[in-house]
Order: sequence, then C-alpha cells, then structure tokens
Amino acid sequence: MSWAPVEVYRSPCDGPVNPYLVGAVTITALMLLVWLISLIISDVSIVDIAWGSGFVLVAWTTALTSGEWGPVTVVMVGATTLWGLRLSGYLAWRNLGHGEDPRYARMREGRGPSFRYTSLIIVFGLQGLLMWIISMPQQATSASTAEIGALTALGIVVWAVGLAWEAAADLQLARFKANPDNKGKVLDSGVWRFSRHPNYFGDFTVWWGLYLVAASAGAWWTIFAPAVMSFLLLRVSGVTLLEKSLTKTKPQYADYVARTNAFFPGPPRRTP
Repeated sequence: MSWAPVEVYRSPCDGPVNPYLVGAVTITALMLLVWLISLIISDVSIVDIAWGSGFVLVAWTTALTSGEWGPVTVVMVGATTLWGLRLSGYLAWRNLGHGEDPRYARMREGRGPSFRYTSLIIVFGLQGLLMWIISMPQQATSASTAEIGALTALGIVVWAVGLAWEAAADLQLARFKANPDNKGKVLDSGVWRFSRHPNYFGDFTVWWGLYLVAASAGAWWTIFAPAVMSFLLLRVSGVTLLEKSLTKTKPQYADYVARTNAFFPGPPRRTP
C-alpha cells in the first residue's frame, strides 16, 4: 500500500471509450428492460430491486471498457458490487410476491391506464437519471491507474462501516417482522435503538466511503454524487416519506420518535 500523494487525476475520457456515455447507455438499456418486465407482471416495484444492481452494472461496464484497471478501480468495482448485490438480493427476497409497493400502486391508480407508459418517464426514467448522476464516482475512476493510498484506505473503512450497519439494520428488521407477535409494534432494539432509520444511515455512509475512494484517485469533483444520495435519503424518498407513513400506522411510533435520533446514530434520549 502506498501512502504517497495520489497522481494527478487523469480523465477516463482519455481512454478508448467515454465512460460517461457507457454509463448512460448501460442505465438506459437496464431501465428499458426492467420497464418491459414491469408491464408483463404489472408491478413497478421491481425498479427498487434494480437500483442496487444497476450501480454494479455501471461499475463493471465502465471499467471493462476503460482499457486498463488500476488498484483504485478494482477497489471501487469490488465495493460497489458487494453493496449493490446485497441490496438487490435483500429487496428481491423482501418484495417479490408481495404485490406492488403502495407508493407505486397509488400512482398507478391516480394515472389510470396511461400509467403503464408514463411510468417509463416518471419512475424508470427518473431513477435512471439519478443512477447516472450518483454513479459518477464509479464512472470517473473506471480508468484510474492510481495506487491505493491513505485516503483510499479511509474510504474503504467508511464504506465497510456503512455496509455492516445497513446489513445489520435490514437483518434485524426482517427478523422482527417475521414474528407475527410484532405486528403493529415498533422495532427499538439493536441498531434501531440508536437511529430510527439505521438502514438509510448505512446507505449514506456507504456512498461517502465510495466518494473518498474516488477522491483518492483525484475524482474529488464527484462530491455531488453522495450529496444527491444524502438529499434523497434525508428529504425525498427516505426518512421524510417513511416518517409520515409510520406516524399514521403505528401508535407507538410517537414515543419512539421522542427518544430516538432520526438519522444519525446516538444514545437514546430519556423521556418523562
């Protein structure tokens, strides 16, 4: 492992192909395929399953077409693959066979028969665009020849902590829901004791770790990628959206909110 300063950033566009174009084509093809499958099974929810594996696909296609692999590229592809396949596998196990997600079901009901076509833009197109933007660290390091340095090592540690936290949160929640006696109750033990959304915090940490890996190869400018992911988790499809639903459906959730941090882990607060 080299602890020397990293080399000056070399644009992957200097390689045989443009990785940003490869990423865009890969994501477009993936979303079109998943959209066609959604028409067959009448379930738009499969776009969530494709989310994690889509980043894996982008990481591999951009790296394989770059012409050369450096140590940081190997780290980025490997870390993205472990995160993405775990997430897609978990969501497939959790969601398949349980009907369409209520969020998408409401959209389908509101738009009527035209939803099968408009979903291509408002669901698959939008998620595809976000995937392309957020996967910039993978695309930007696809042709990197940088050696592994101190910042790379820090990124790996941050990524590993996030992955472990996210996986633990998903496992604990799955076990909790598997017990019929817990129906309507709130999980407030394990990592869920320290944060109301530990899975989202884990995801947040993973992406900042991947950014540090990219920055170690000189792609510091991709900081907007984890920033966009953080905004989505905190303000759009993550915490904010789920909090509204849980407050309405779980009577005990208000007490849980009073004593537990929303996102960043911390010791439980004492309540009167």
